[in-house]
Amino acid sequence: MVLATVIVLILGAAGWALGRLTAPVTSFPSAASPEAGFARDMQVHHLQAVEMSFLVRDRTEDPEIRQLAYDIARTQQHQAGQMYGWLSIWGLPQASPEPAMAWMDEDAGHSSPHDTGQQSTAMPGMATAAQLEALTDAEGSEAEQLYLELMISHHQAGTTMAQAVLDRTDNEAVRALAQSIATSQQTEIRYLEQLLRTR
Repeated sequence: MVLATVIVLILGAAGWALGRLTAPVTSFPSAASPEAGFARDMQVHHLQAVEMSFLVRDRTEDPEIRQLAYDIARTQQHQAGQMYGWLSIWGLPQASPEPAMAWMDEDAGHSSPHDTGQQSTAMPGMATAAQLEALTDAEGSEAEQLYLELMISHHQAGTTMAQAVLDRTDNEAVRALAQSIATSQQTEIRYLEQLLRTR
């Protein structure tokens, strides 16, 4: 009786182990998925915000602007690192041959925020080279005002991108970060607008 019980237990354990070994591995997003597109594009988006924030910190003595710029740079650099990590874990390249924002195109059932009827590689909310040069050349209140204007547009587009991936994914990690971005940037937009009104 004891031997039979041991045999049953051994067979049961062997079956459980075999099931674990043959169970499908958790699938990761594909290279062309909305999750991968969001991770790549939002990294680029965030890193420009980090760049602009460092620029304005060196060009103003205003403690409120300097603290805001530091908070934005720290938060968005950390989030960009998270998205870099996702792509590494998913075994996907950090760059894609697809145009920026392709994951938001109408062929996925949604229109992209920059859709003008023609294919565009522009990423919404991104400062142009000329705008970055103007921020680099500005000082004091001029730099503060330009930074606030650029960051409001930047955050508005970032919120749109975050909401777009929320509409397209069930991935829990992606949803959690996208919701955090949407919520925090909407709050920051109101604060940025308040600071801009005082200038």
